Amino acid sequence: MSGLKEDIGCYFSDLKKVLILGLLGIGIGAVTAVFEVIFGKILSFVIAVHQQHPLLWLGFLPAAGFLVVGMFEKLGGSAKKGMNLVFEVSQGISLRIPKRLVALMTGATWLSNLAGASVGREGVAVQIGATVSHVIGRNLPFFKDLKGGKTIFLVTGMAAGFAGLFGTPFTAVFFALEVLVAGTLKYRALPSALCASFSASCVSSLLGLHKEAFPLFVSPVFDVVQVGWKLVLLGVLFGLTGGAFAQSLKWTKKHAAQKISNPYLRAAAGGAVLAVLFMVCSQGRYSCTGGNLIEMAFEGGTIYSWDWILKFILTIGSLGVGFVGGEVTPLFAIGSTLGLTVGPLLGLDPLLCAALGYAAVFGAGTNTWLAAMMVGMEIFGFAYFPFFFVVCSAAYLMNQNESIYALQRRFEDGKEA
Repeated sequence: MSGLKEDIGCYFSDLKKVLILGLLGIGIGAVTAVFEVIFGKILSFVIAVHQQHPLLWLGFLPAAGFLVVGMFEKLGGSAKKGMNLVFEVSQGISLRIPKRLVALMTGATWLSNLAGASVGREGVAVQIGATVSHVIGRNLPFFKDLKGGKTIFLVTGMAAGFAGLFGTPFTAVFFALEVLVAGTLKYRALPSALCASFSASCVSSLLGLHKEAFPLFVSPVFDVVQVGWKLVLLGVLFGLTGGAFAQSLKWTKKHAAQKISNPYLRAAAGGAVLAVLFMVCSQGRYSCTGGNLIEMAFEGGTIYSWDWILKFILTIGSLGVGFVGGEVTPLFAIGSTLGLTVGPLLGLDPLLCAALGYAAVFGAGTNTWLAAMMVGMEIFGFAYFPFFFVVCSAAYLMNQNESIYALQRRFEDGKEA
């Protein structure tokens, strides 16, 4: 009888923790969403300003690089590690995320995009959420007694940050659960991450920040024999592209630092070279997040067969010399334009292939599987699940555990590697 009482007591104790985590998740999501709306709306304004006079602002790129580096060198402290700091806190290497990370990352990303650097926004969104959640969590008595509490709050914040900016709550949950350690899911964080994700998405929407959606209006037949091998081939191509992006980014950051050890000089000199390249390459067509390329790909604009490779190179260059932002939106753009280009070569609908590239290159670059499939379905429609499943699975298997996140760990043989 005493054993039964203990089991019942454990059940209600666990249920209480789930409820508390869920309620905390709702609050964290709501708070994070406010920051995401401010960040997202100002970023949209900044990009619009850049696009009005792209050549003028590209001339400012070397100075912007110098200023971005100066912000982090003078004010950053541990915050200048950016996304690596989030991974370090999860792994116990660092103890805390300073609140100034939010201001520094948002300011640097606005400045980078204003000048026309090819950088994204996801990195900032996730770091905003992780910082908000970490600060809230470490000030709660509940946090100290919670097993794995540090990681739970980080995952919760990351989910809120992703959902608050992109408006894709399902994707945000899977991304946050699987990105810290590839090959496993942080299930303990599921209650709070789930609530935070939907809370952030709802609040962002209410405040006027809505998700992008591109309905395909195509009705392809999923035939394993006739279409399956083509989808696998696409997945292999997208996986190699995403993996190559991650490898190239690591290589560029390392060798740029070796060639020009002074970070100010590196950013300014790199910015000067990039400014010329952006001007020569269609007068800033490849500047900023890549949202323009994504819209053109799915809304009938002109896409060239070389768009994906130029966006690839210029994004690697921008991030490699010190500009700040994220990699995910450029990955979306690279995948979309690549898919639109190669789809007709395989006799497949180009818009469907653009959608598949959008999801699969993102998955290969971040070394995530479930998040990649889910973002494809949330943006383009759940009716295309079989196509996203095959292509994203092939891409995930082909990227060879490469990731844009340098400190991402792998789960092998029952332990983190």
